[in-house]
Amino acid sequence: MPDVLTRLKGTPLSVVAGVAAVLLVGNLVLTPDMFAPAQLPSLVNLMIPSVLAAMASAPSVMAGRGGLDLSIGPLLGFVNVLLVGVLLPHQLGGPVAAISILLLVGATVGLLSGVVVAYGRVQPVVVTLGGYLVLTGYSLVVMPQPVGGVPVWVRWLSGSWLAGLAPRSLLLVLAAAGVWVLLIRLGAASTILAVGSDDRAAFTSGLNVERTRCLAYALGGLLAALGGIGLSVLIQSGDPTVGRQYTLAAIAAVALGGNQLAGGAGTMTGPVLGALSLFLIQTLLSAMHVSSLWIQIVYGVVLLVALVLNTKLAVRFAARTQAGAAA
Repeated sequence: MPDVLTRLKGTPLSVVAGVAAVLLVGNLVLTPDMFAPAQLPSLVNLMIPSVLAAMASAPSVMAGRGGLDLSIGPLLGFVNVLLVGVLLPHQLGGPVAAISILLLVGATVGLLSGVVVAYGRVQPVVVTLGGYLVLTGYSLVVMPQPVGGVPVWVRWLSGSWLAGLAPRSLLLVLAAAGVWVLLIRLGAASTILAVGSDDRAAFTSGLNVERTRCLAYALGGLLAALGGIGLSVLIQSGDPTVGRQYTLAAIAAVALGGNQLAGGAGTMTGPVLGALSLFLIQTLLSAMHVSSLWIQIVYGVVLLVALVLNTKLAVRFAARTQAGAAA
């Protein structure tokens, strides 16, 4: 354990962990009952879509070529609209059918973006901006106005076990983490990072670069579908406009979490801690009675500061690693 802590010291991951800890203390000072059992489920439900959106944004970034997926936020909203506005009215709102369809749709949307990026050689920002517009527009076509009502199992996820100490919506994050752990065990995660680091070297080593990038985007879509379910748990209705707000926050969380936006390096833990930090900033501003209109400004400032700091830390960490290897 001391060796692990020594290796993490001064890394972007250690910085975001420290930031999250400081923000948590600040929140507890201003709101001592923040994590009271009566409030914990609602608090966690509010955080879950942001965490899953950050996790969904990470694989495409790891895969390189400037893989910022701008369609993640609208995809969350589209999954919410699809569940409430299409599946539920057509008697497909049961947990097995609905979750299977939503995950398949999310992965397919991500895969389509990946195919265009990988095989069409189009810049990821352009492709995913197109996806952003298509998903936003189609959500409005399917559901021009917000619609109330969600399946029973979605309402069940909004509750908790153990007298409020274990919010059920955390199952969505555990499912996302389980998928990532499985990819690590299968070696797919390291393949994504290898392609993102140097796709020519990866190709020379025998890796299928295009297929790997498609996998990264499909994974992002799958995790975004879980985020869309989390969004449905939060708002308990269908809303075609609410998903877009998660796009900038997800990118900021990935950068704040220490993942290099150029690709080839990063973890899934970093974006989760980044999303947690942004959420704690939001709750801290709320506790200080600062207008919520400032939150987008805060996200932008956090994104810029995180990019600068992470670049410097990455250079220092690489130099330290090379020095240690030489010694």
